Amino acid sequence: MKMKFSHLFAIVSLVLMSATIQAESLIEGTINAGKQRAVTCVACHGPEGNSSIPMWPNIAGQNAPYILSQLQAYKDGSRRNPLMSSQAMMLSDTDMANLAVYYESLSTAVQSVADENLIEHGEALYRGGNKETKVPACLACHGPSGSGNPAANYPSLKGQHAAYTAKQLNDYANGTRATDGPTRIMRDIAANLDKDDIAALSSYIQGLK
Repeated sequence: MKMKFSHLFAIVSLVLMSATIQAESLIEGTINAGKQRAVTCVACHGPEGNSSIPMWPNIAGQNAPYILSQLQAYKDGSRRNPLMSSQAMMLSDTDMANLAVYYESLSTAVQSVADENLIEHGEALYRGGNKETKVPACLACHGPSGSGNPAANYPSLKGQHAAYTAKQLNDYANGTRATDGPTRIMRDIAANLDKDDIAALSSYIQGLK
């Protein structure tokens, strides 16, 4: 059966509208104000949001809703890190929104896979999951290229340091990190990953573009 033109037009309009929404930040903030406030962030996250230290995350290109939620978590204590918590305590709601849109506007670091020997294992988990261990495909939430989903507050993963990603997965697995809220989605997934899974996934994610 042929699709009516009005229905086709509606579908195309929705697709274009969705693309426009994704191109714009979902957080109200000012990039220039965020850049000025980011002076204290440079030491750890680099001048353009790309850290030179693998244990500290790249935050350039990260979606604004996720950055904002993590700054709020550091401030209210639901996510713990002595350095980040002390920094977040000094931020107002406006500061956090401005920082979020500023870092979202920057370019994500382009890195290679951390260990080429782990590509096959990492790609299989990221794209297909593991039914036997009840691990879903990572791309279901984070996208085929690791760009995340701002509207759902799922972070971008592409280009993230393997060492940092591995630490976050281990923290979720042992309950040290619980910023996935009542759904426990990341804690439950990470708990079903063994050390080889975490190493392979983290390595593969670092090379996503």
